[in-house]
Amino acid sequence: MDVSTGRDTRPSALVVYESHVESTETIARAVGRGLVLEGMGATVVAVGAAPPLRLVGLDLLVVGAPTHAFSLGRPRTRQDAVRQGAGSASSATGVRDWLTVAGATPCPHHRPLVAMFDTRVRSTERLPPSAASRGAHLLRHLGFSLVARPQGFVVEGPRGPLRREEVGHAVAWGRGLARACQGRLAAAPPPGPSSVAATTTTAARGWS
Repeated sequence: MDVSTGRDTRPSALVVYESHVESTETIARAVGRGLVLEGMGATVVAVGAAPPLRLVGLDLLVVGAPTHAFSLGRPRTRQDAVRQGAGSASSATGVRDWLTVAGATPCPHHRPLVAMFDTRVRSTERLPPSAASRGAHLLRHLGFSLVARPQGFVVEGPRGPLRREEVGHAVAWGRGLARACQGRLAAAPPPGPSSVAATTTTAARGWS
């Protein structure tokens, strides 16, 4: 906290998750706790309430989703999840939609570092195609730089529960993300005057 201005000067993170039976939400909140433990400011939000990808002033974006058919969910797979007992709201918006449709191109003057995680059932935990790998590919395509390899967290079955150690694993992973992000930020050159002016102007508009 900057005492003279009252502004929070900590590096800032946004954790966006898609969750159908609470497993991915639980992991997202654990990751957020890990970020905070390492001195970052972190907001955790469901994808349906997440802002567009004009993330001026954000230092780290973490995105998580359940693995559906070895990839990110689609409308059909989310509807299948509802038929299997997920809440109806979970079928409305997914991470794939947010990254490819709802998310606008990020400001070129300040692109946050990114990380991607997923939840996956135990029987597929060692298979490489997953929501996290697909999401990481999309994030790279949008011009983001990954701060860590895509990470998977294991659930015992389609309706859960999470494997016992995974919440602690998620907190530790969040702490590692924070340290990696802070290291990158410390090593980055300061922005030039034109970048600062453009960033300040855009930031004043808020989440538009």
